[in-house]
This record gives sequence, C-alpha cells and structure tokens, in this order.
Amino acid sequence: MAATELTISSKIYSSWSLRGWLLCRLAGLRVTEKMVALENLENRAELLLLTPSVLVPRLTHEGASVWDTLAIAEYLHELYPNAGMYPKDRIARAHCRSVSGEIHSGFANLRSALPMNLKVRHKKFPIFSGAKPDIERVEAIWTECLGSYGGPWLFGDSPTVADAMFAPVVQRFLTYAVKLQGPAAAYCDTVNSWDLMREWIDDARKEPDEVEELDVEF
Repeated sequence: MAATELTISSKIYSSWSLRGWLLCRLAGLRVTEKMVALENLENRAELLLLTPSVLVPRLTHEGASVWDTLAIAEYLHELYPNAGMYPKDRIARAHCRSVSGEIHSGFANLRSALPMNLKVRHKKFPIFSGAKPDIERVEAIWTECLGSYGGPWLFGDSPTVADAMFAPVVQRFLTYAVKLQGPAAAYCDTVNSWDLMREWIDDARKEPDEVEELDVEF
C-alpha cells in the first residue's frame, strides 16, 4: 500500500500547510510529510499566504489525492466520523462548517497585512486600517462561539475543524501583538498551548528563513 503523504511547504510561513496538518492529526491520521520546492512561483505564492487555491497542502491517501483544506477536512470526516472533527449536534456542526468556510475564503486584508511568521514576535506593530474590520470579525466569531458552546475551544471541550482553521490566525495575532479582549485573548492562549501547535512551532523553528529571498512585498 502506498504511503499516506501530506504535501506541505514552509512550517514557518504557510497557514494552509498548518491547517492541513492539524486536520490530519485531529482525525488521528499519521502522515509522511513531503516538502515542496520553493522555486516554483505558485509554491512561493502559497508560502506567502496569498492564495488558498494552489495544490498545497495535498493529502495522498489510499489512491485519493485531496487538496484544499476544507476538502481535506470533509474527506477525513467521512473516513473517521467518530474522530470528533465536527460537533455531534446538527446545528453546532452547521455553525462549525460556516465559520470554517468563512475564514477559508475571506479575510484577504488580514492575510496580506499580517502574514504568518512563527519565528517573529513584535511588541508593537502598525495595523493597516483595512485589516481592522477583519480582526474585529474574527474576534466576534470567537466570542460568539466561546459563549455559545462554553469553550475553551470554539465548539466546546475539544478542538474541531474550526480550531484547525483559525489556528494560523491565532499565530498572526500573537506575532503582531494584536490586542484582544476577554474570551478571544483566552482562546489565543488555548490554541498556542495546544500540544499539536507546539509540535508544529518546534519544527518551524528548525527551518531556515525563506521570506527574505522572495521578491514580494507584504
């Protein structure tokens, strides 16, 4: 049987790779990580988080090739329905899918203004005004979910697809010292302390820096 592989790019910068990896781990699926070369322009665009449409991350599993983080989430949920990737309750499950889809397809200003970089922590950072509505919307989503389902995760006492989708946003907020209040700030602490997140960050810190070689402005 062919090995189960997850094709990813940089662990320092790639939010999409992080999401795909977290989803596999949430499902209980162990994968062999395959790193893509960064010479290709599409790979470089993905590295800089400018688009979710390139074919990274890509899960190769038992003859199937699945790319795009939401497609990977649905594929894994179909295979492992008891893994808890989505809430059991129908209404909560619909809510989880909705907020996961929202962060997947929107928030372009946040992405460009606050690119993920797991090797940096700014004490202060000027936030582009266009990104502020995105930040406010993320905080509103988190506050609503935590209030509705009791926390400490967005949909209750264990992480779901939504937490995997928002994990890179948490890291952006921590990197650029985005000020959050109450439940949203506590949620950042929860995600940053997640054992899977710490494992990814530890690996990221071992990677060489790449952004200075890329001819793209944030």
